[in-house]
This record gives sequence, C-alpha cells and structure tokens, in this order.
Amino acid sequence: MQTHAWLLTRLGARVDRHAHACPGPHAVGRKEWTGMHTQPELPMPASRSRTTEWRRSLEQLRAREGAIEIAVAHDHPGGDEAILNANDLVWRVRVLDLSESEMAVDLPFALGRAIELPIGTEIVAAISIGQNRWMFRAKVTGPWTPRAPFARTHRGIRVSLPDHVERCLRRGTRVDVAQINTPKVEMWPLLEPRSAMPAERASELAFRASLTGEQPAAMSEELLPTVGPGFAASLVNLGGGGLGVLVEATDSAALSRHRIFWIRFTLGGIMPVPICATARVVHTHMDSSHRIYAGISFDFDFNPAHQRVVGEQIVQAIARLTGAQRKAA
Repeated sequence: MQTHAWLLTRLGARVDRHAHACPGPHAVGRKEWTGMHTQPELPMPASRSRTTEWRRSLEQLRAREGAIEIAVAHDHPGGDEAILNANDLVWRVRVLDLSESEMAVDLPFALGRAIELPIGTEIVAAISIGQNRWMFRAKVTGPWTPRAPFARTHRGIRVSLPDHVERCLRRGTRVDVAQINTPKVEMWPLLEPRSAMPAERASELAFRASLTGEQPAAMSEELLPTVGPGFAASLVNLGGGGLGVLVEATDSAALSRHRIFWIRFTLGGIMPVPICATARVVHTHMDSSHRIYAGISFDFDFNPAHQRVVGEQIVQAIARLTGAQRKAA
C-alpha cells in the first residue's frame, strides 16, 4: 500500500509539472502559448501576378516617395539616323501623385536647369521594386499643379498611365515595347584638378561652335588632364547635380583609392561634343554581381563657368529629341 501511494504521489507531481509547462487554452494570448490549434505566422507570399499588378507597385512608390526612371523616346519609324542612334539620358523622378489614368512625377533637372518636356512628348519609363522591373511607354499630358505638402513653385509633369507594361530583369533595358541605351562613361582618376581647365575650355569652344552649325573638331587627347589609368563605366541615371554609374568589379578598385575623377561621355548625333567634367564620388554600394554603383556629383570648384556649359549640353540634347518627335508626329 505504501508503495502504491508513493507511485500515485510521483505520478501526480509529473502531471502537475506537465500542466505548468503546457498551459491550456485559457492561456491564449500569453507569450508562451504554443497550443496545438494555433499556427505560426507565415510571411505574406509574393504576388504571382506581378506583371498585372504594376499599378499596386506604382502606388507603393507614391506612398514611399519613391522614384521611377524616364527617358525621351527616339525610335520613331522614319526618324533621322542621328536621332535613332542617339544614346539615352535616364532620370530618376519622384512619383508625386497618382490617379486612374495619370501619374505626376518631378520635372527632370540638370545642374539647375529644367529639362522641358512639352505636352505630347513620348517617354520610356521603368518601375523597379526589389528584383521586379517593368518598362512601358507613356506620354506627357501637361504640367502638374502642386498641392500640399509641396510648395507652389514645385515643378512636375503629368504622364499618362500605359495600357500595357512588360516585365524584365532588374537591370534590363530592352523589351518589346521599349528600350533604353545608356552611354558608356569614361572615367580617369584626376590627380591634379586644376589641370582639367584647358580641357573644359576646349569643350566649351567646341560646343559653342556646334550651336552655330559648325562641325566641331575632335578633342585632342593631349588636352586630357593629369590623370591616372582610366576605365569605362555604364551611365545608369542622371540627377539634378550628378549621375549614377555602374562599374564592373574588375575596375572598382579605383573607386576606393580616389574620390575625384575626370569623366567623359557622348550622346551621339544629338550632341556631337562629348560631355566632360570633373566629378566627385559621393557614395557607393555593391550589387549582387559585385559591381559597384557609384553616385557622382559634378564638381566645378576650379571652373564654375563650366557648369553652365554642361547644363546647356544636356538641355540641348533633350530638346533635339523632343523636337524630332514633334516633326515625326
């Protein structure tokens, strides 16, 4: 009998300990409850129809003050060969507003100069979120009227929403509906910033000559500033005061050793004079392929007048594209 009582006492103690370790349904809501009838939270599955849900992604960009990429289209049939073969300048512009048929985005700027996009200008645009990217064509429908919280002087444009978009790779620039061909950027570490002034002056003279219809002479490599070994990068986008470039992993070491560079790129027939300037690396980050994205700002400390030249070159190039569209219409 004593042995039987002892066993009952030990069994009761074990049952008590089990009840304490695994509380019943009355404990739901307590942090330790892991009852059999509850299921752990699962991450929200990614949409499997992202190609048809690009509008939702566009709304997310608007809510987060995100940006899309835009470039002026220039692949109209029967167009001038210089226009058709031109390189693209891509701007990242913030999404300001969104309706059923239109969106509003920032007006592009280059070095303080507005890039005017008249009503009817056809653009190529891209939406990128994570590894998802969509490209489409759209048209400028008019200026945007600012509303709170934006200042009354804030400049934007209204753009039609497309009927069709195409999904592509994250860094894709070519689909059936559109394509973007960005130029290569030549970059040299600038060892003596003042040595860039003769090259900048030569660039200005060639640009002024091109405005009068003269054929600008090719710039001599003898005018190259005092620089280190150069490399080529891909122009990703332009901003108000600089540009973003993508540098291959094999050339990226120069970005860690130098901060000031002499850069040069050409836009083809729409701007026969290469755009060249001193530039400073502001920030960098590595992508999944070990390429380096570098944000670069133009630097005109030693020659402030050259800022006007570079700005005018970009404005003139875009004006030639929009002008060609009007002629083709």
